[in-house]
Amino acid sequence: MLRMKAILLFSAAVAFVTAPLLVPSFGGFDPTAFPYPPVDPPVQPAGYAFAIWGLLYLWLLAHASFGLLRRADDPAWDAPRWPLLVSLGLGAIWLETATRLPVMATLLIWVMAGGAMLALLRTPPAPDRWLLRAPIAAYAGWLTAAAGVGTGVVLTGYGILSPVTAALAMLALVLILALAVQMRCQAPEYGAAVIWALVGVLVANAAGTPVVAIAALIGAGIIAAAVWAAMSRAKPGPARRS
Repeated sequence: MLRMKAILLFSAAVAFVTAPLLVPSFGGFDPTAFPYPPVDPPVQPAGYAFAIWGLLYLWLLAHASFGLLRRADDPAWDAPRWPLLVSLGLGAIWLETATRLPVMATLLIWVMAGGAMLALLRTPPAPDRWLLRAPIAAYAGWLTAAAGVGTGVVLTGYGILSPVTAALAMLALVLILALAVQMRCQAPEYGAAVIWALVGVLVANAAGTPVVAIAALIGAGIIAAAVWAAMSRAKPGPARRS
């Protein structure tokens, strides 16, 4: 059974990594799909920030490959497989869904993020940290931010909130979720991915929407402090003399 899950996860990872080849022109939700087209919504990071997907694809594929070839029957590697399998499986169809049904895609990315966060919380800090916990952590961190971004775009596109209000609300939500996860696990890669997204929001808004840029900067600082605190807790204290 453990090996079968490892095979399924590897298959899902391959499908997830190759999905962009089927939708090469995707550049975000189509503004014309909304009643109030959200052009350059402030909740969205600068374009360069999305380059993190290249790292995530390679790292997750390495995780699934190593897990199948060398750790198929290892309980520590098996613990996160089901939620990660759900997340990657939905991720394989996410791009295609996003091109036609942005609201459905937003719901899917929240499930993807939830699966990734649950998978992260099921991983041990060691052994095989750089191939077990680290790639899942980075993936979960980016999806935490991406789910907030997608929701902010939808809220703006349907006129539920103004662009700035939606951005600030989603930044607050991402911060709350990220803190809750970061403080429960010693995984700096999770916080680093969230910070990467927040800095992207800062860069995108530095000139035009300073209130969002400042909020993103504050959020990044808070997450950085949480990462530092989590790493400090993980360090062994000095040995006591008898």
